[in-house]
Amino acid sequence: MTVRRTYIITLLWCLAMAAGAADIHVQAGASLVDALRQAREMRRLGQADTVTLRLEPGIYRLYEPLVVRPEDSHLRVVGPGAVLSGAMPITQWRQEGKLWVADVPDFNGHPVMFRQLWVNGRKAVKARDVAHFEQMARIRWVDKNTQELWIPAEAVTRYSLDMARSPYLELVLHEMWETANLRVAGLCRRGDSVAVTFHHPEADVQFSHPWPSPMYNSAHNSPFYLTNSLQLLDSPGEWYYDVRARKLYYMPLKGEDISTTVAEVPVLENLVSVLGSECRPVTDVLFSGLTFSYTTWLRPSYAGHVPLQAGMYLTEAYKLRPKMERPDNHKLDNQGWLGRAGAAVSLLYARDVNFSQCAFTHVGASALDYVYACSGGEVSRCTFNDIGMNGYVCGSFSPEGLETHLPYRPHCAEVVCSGQKVTNSLFENVGDEDWGCVAIAAGYVRDISIAHNTVCHVPYTGISLGWSWNRDSVCMRDNKVTGNLVYDYARHVYDCAGIYTLGSQPGTLITRNVVRDIARPSYVHDPEHWFYLYTDEGSSHITLKDNWTPTEKFLKNANGPGNVWLNNGPMVDPSVKAQAGIERK
Repeated sequence: MTVRRTYIITLLWCLAMAAGAADIHVQAGASLVDALRQAREMRRLGQADTVTLRLEPGIYRLYEPLVVRPEDSHLRVVGPGAVLSGAMPITQWRQEGKLWVADVPDFNGHPVMFRQLWVNGRKAVKARDVAHFEQMARIRWVDKNTQELWIPAEAVTRYSLDMARSPYLELVLHEMWETANLRVAGLCRRGDSVAVTFHHPEADVQFSHPWPSPMYNSAHNSPFYLTNSLQLLDSPGEWYYDVRARKLYYMPLKGEDISTTVAEVPVLENLVSVLGSECRPVTDVLFSGLTFSYTTWLRPSYAGHVPLQAGMYLTEAYKLRPKMERPDNHKLDNQGWLGRAGAAVSLLYARDVNFSQCAFTHVGASALDYVYACSGGEVSRCTFNDIGMNGYVCGSFSPEGLETHLPYRPHCAEVVCSGQKVTNSLFENVGDEDWGCVAIAAGYVRDISIAHNTVCHVPYTGISLGWSWNRDSVCMRDNKVTGNLVYDYARHVYDCAGIYTLGSQPGTLITRNVVRDIARPSYVHDPEHWFYLYTDEGSSHITLKDNWTPTEKFLKNANGPGNVWLNNGPMVDPSVKAQAGIERK
C-alpha cells in the first residue's frame, strides 16, 4: 500500500512523499523545468519510484520546450485547468486609423518571428485578399521552364501591390489534394495577367514536382489567395506583422476593447519533447488533464512549403521520363524526398507514454506526434481543436534519406512505432494552415488501434493509415480502425476519403466505422473525386467490413492482393451508426 504525506516546501510547490510515490504540487507560473528536475532527483536519490507533478490551474508560459528524458520515467503530470503555453502576450495597443498597432518585444533576447496570432482566444486571420475562400481567383498558366505562375492581373492590381511595399508577400496555391505556401519574389504584369516568381528553395520544388499538381487548362483551374501584406489588411479580425519594423497590426472586430484585448504571439514551435535514446527509452509517463496551446511553425517563412501528402513536405522532387520499372508494381513517374513538420508535443524513443483527458488547441503545426521508435502509449478522452496541420501523427513517413516510393524495411524492428492506441477523442478544425493535412495520420506503424474517435470539420481525409505507394512487403501490419465517426470532411480539397489507406498491411482491419456528410467546396480540382472509403496505391491484405456509409462510393486504386471488402454501405446494421464515435463513459 502506498502512503503519502503532504507538507509545504517553498512558495513554488509542496511535496508529498512515501517510499513508493511522491507528489510535487506546482503553482501556476512556476518553473516546470525546476519541478521536473526536482522529481528526477527524488527518483535518483531513491526517495520515490513514481513522482506526480500536480499542476495548479493557470497558465505556464514556457521559454523553451520541456524535455522529458529517460531519467524522468515513471512520471505523472496531472493538471486539470493547467495550460502549457508557447506564446507571449501582447496587451499594449495604440490606435492608428482603423487599425490597432502594437510593438512586438524581443523574446529570450531575440526578435520574434511568428505565422499565427490568437486574439482574445480566437485565431485571427492573417491578412489576405479574400474574406471567403469561395472568392479565390484561379491561376491561368504554369511555365515550368521559366518558373512562373500566371494569375489574373486583377488579383494583384486592385491592391496596387509591389515588391517594395510587400516584401514578404506569399501565395497559397491549391494543388489537388494539398496546398503550397510560396514566398513571392517578383510580380510582372503583362497585359491582363501577372507572372509570379518565387523564392528558393521552394521555386525549384514547386516547378519540378509532378504530384500533387496545380490545375490549368482545365475546367477547374487551381484557386489561390495572396497573404502576408499590410495592403491586404482590410477586414475586421485580420492581422499583419511587419517583421522589419517589429510592429503588429490588427483590425479589431466589432465590440473588441483596445484596453482589454490580449493577443497571444506564439514564440515556440514545440512545447514538450519526450526524448529517449536507443538504449534508454523514456518509460511509463502519463500526461493527464493538461492543455497544450499556442505554437507556431516557421519553416514556410524561410523555405516555403510544398507538400506531397498529409503535410509531409518535399525537399526534392522531379518527374521521371521514361517511367521507372518496378517489379510487381505499376511504373513510377516521379521521385520525392520528404521532411516532416514539428509538433506541439513530440515523442522519440518512448515506451508507454500516455495522454488522458488532455486538450491540444491553438497549434501552428501538428499537435501530437509519436515520431520514431515508440512502443505503446494511449491517447484517450483528448480533444484536438484549432490545429494548423495534423492532429495526431504516428510512425515514419519515409526517412528523409529514403525516396518516399521505396519500401521501408528498417533492420531494427524497434524503430517502428507499434502498439499505440487513439481512443474516444475528438478531432475537429485541424489542417487550418495546410489543407492537405488530416485528423489522424498514421504512417509506417504496426499494431495501432484507432477506435471510437469523432472526426469532423477537417479539410481533407479524416483518418489516413499507411504509407508507401507500393504493394511491397514492409513493416506495417495488424492495424485496427474501429468504431470511428467521420463527417464534414474534405472542406477544402478532394481525392480523399473519410478513411484512407496506403501500402501493404497484413492483418489490418477497418470495421464498424461511420463515414458521412462530405463537404462541398466549389473550388476542388475534381468535384466527383471523393470517397467514403479509399484504398489507395499498394493497399494490400486489408479487411474492410461492416462500415456504414450513405452510399457505396468507394475507391480501390492500384491495390495489391489480399484485400477483403465485406458488407460496407447503407445496408450495415443500424447498431453500427448508434455505436460509432466517442463512447459514453
